Parts: sequence; C-alpha cells; structure tokens
Amino acid sequence: MTLYLGRRILGVIGVLIAIAAITFTIFYVLPSDPAAAACGKSCSTERLAAIREHMGLDQPLWRQFADFVTGIFTGRTMGTGQYVLHCRFPCLGYSYENSEAVWDLLMDRLPVSASLAFGAAVIWLVLGLSAGVAAALRKDTLTDRALMVGAVAAASLPVYFTSMMLIYGVIRFAGLLPYPQYVPFGDNPLDWASNLLLPWLALAILYAAMYARQSRSSMIETMAEPYIRTARAKGLPRRTVVVKHGLRAGMTPVLTIFGMDLGGLLAGAVITESIFGLPGIGRLFYGALSSGDQPVILGVTLLAATFIVVANLAVDLLYAVVDPRVRY
Repeated sequence: MTLYLGRRILGVIGVLIAIAAITFTIFYVLPSDPAAAACGKSCSTERLAAIREHMGLDQPLWRQFADFVTGIFTGRTMGTGQYVLHCRFPCLGYSYENSEAVWDLLMDRLPVSASLAFGAAVIWLVLGLSAGVAAALRKDTLTDRALMVGAVAAASLPVYFTSMMLIYGVIRFAGLLPYPQYVPFGDNPLDWASNLLLPWLALAILYAAMYARQSRSSMIETMAEPYIRTARAKGLPRRTVVVKHGLRAGMTPVLTIFGMDLGGLLAGAVITESIFGLPGIGRLFYGALSSGDQPVILGVTLLAATFIVVANLAVDLLYAVVDPRVRY
C-alpha cells in the first residue's frame, strides 16, 4: 500500500505540472497583453517595457514557467529595483486586476466554495442513495417507476432554473428565508446553514437525481451476484444482506463519480455562486475570465485540478475499505 500510495502521489504531481504547463502555454499564445492592459491607453513605450519586465513577461516562456513552478514550492521574488515584490510560498503570482496575491484570493474564497460543496454533497448523497436503493429493492414496481420518473425530471432541470425557482418560491413569494449572504461557520452556525440552504438544494436536486439512477443500476447488478444469493441462503437478515454485502459493493461506481463531482465543486460552482451572490472561487474565476486576469485563472485551474486528482486518489484508497475484493 505504501508503494502504491507513493506511485500515485508522484503521478498526481506529474499531472498537476502537465496541467500547469498546458494552461501556461495557452495563456502565452493568447493575443492579449497583460502589460498593455495594466499600463492603460496613454502608455509610453518605455513604461510598457518597464511593466513587462516587472511582470516577468520579457523572459522566454520556459523561464516564466520555471519561475512559476519554483515559486509554488519555494516562493519567488518578482520585479526589480524599487518595485520588487517578495511572493511567499506557495506563490501563484499576483492578480493583474488588483495586485493581490493569487493564493490569498483563493484562500479568502475557499471557505465559501467548500461550505457550498460539502453541504450540497451531504444532501445529494442522502437523497440520491436512498432513492436509488429503494428503487433497486422494489424493481419494476410502482415505487421504482415513480422514483425514476422523478429522478429523470429533476436531472432535466438546469441549475440556474432550479436556483431561480427556489429564490422566487422560498424567498420572494413565501418569505421563509432571507436572500443568501455568506456567514462564516465560526460566527454563527445557524445563520451559516440557513443562508446556504437554498444553494445546497439547488445543487443537490440535480446531483441527487443522477446519483439515484447510478445507485439503482449498481444495486440491481450487485444484488444479482452469487455471493448475495449465498448470503440469503445462509439465512442472514435482509438488512445485513442489503447494507453489509450489497450496498458496500454496489457503491463503488458511485464513489468514482462522487470524487469527481466533489473535487470539481470545491473549486467553485460558477452558476450557483453567481445567482445567489456567494463570494466563492466560482465567482472569482468568472470575474478573472471577464477581465483576462491570467494569474487568477491559472491559480483557479491548478486548484481545481488539485482537488480533482486528490479526490480521485482518496476514492481509490476508499475502494479497499468499501469493497474488500479490491484489496486483492
């Protein structure tokens, strides 16, 4: 297991470096010039050259990329003379828009996106798995058909439509909840949950529908396995057969998509955060795209890639816990 984990960690580092290289190269070949944007319309040639030197844009691409990767692990010094900046570890550069450190911007927004992702994940797992398992155990019955029709209908609703309906129905029409404003968990856990309830539901409705369909098909396949018939023949209680032997093995495909979904949401849910006005990483990324803020875009891309590959690594390790057959 130690050797396997070591190989996977090296693979994760290699994937992240490859993603950084591809993204960095794409930004380099774009026609936009960040130095010209920072300098303004009435900018002299000398001033433009000074800004390019300060940003490191006058260096070859390989040198810029090497400085960027080195800065992530050790920090780096940017600029020259009186405009020198010391970017501490882990250095992702500075925003072209407001000159703030990209790492600080990401860490300021991460609690919002993490709260949104983990809260929605709990709801969609509970709803999706419950509906999927219930449908699988009552295959071809009215309950099965009703649950799957509901899942298909929910999966057909875009997140922006569900979000707007929740805002109109719960906030504007019924007045049951205030319009979401992020409150840190440490300040007031109740306000934190009440302000995030609607964004959680907006995401959970879509994901729960997909997880219900996935878990149903997986459970139907698992419950037809020979070892399930053997467990029933031994006289084990139905609850033990379903939960201990069926559900654990049947959840392996669900774990796979859960790692991808949660990792992606940790890097921000652009539509949901924008509609509900949550200051998460998704809104930061959207603003950076609109303004062409390349360091922020690259930082969010790397953070998203890190979450996804780490989540996949965690899922692979959990396989052995959920399904003992994987250990062999």
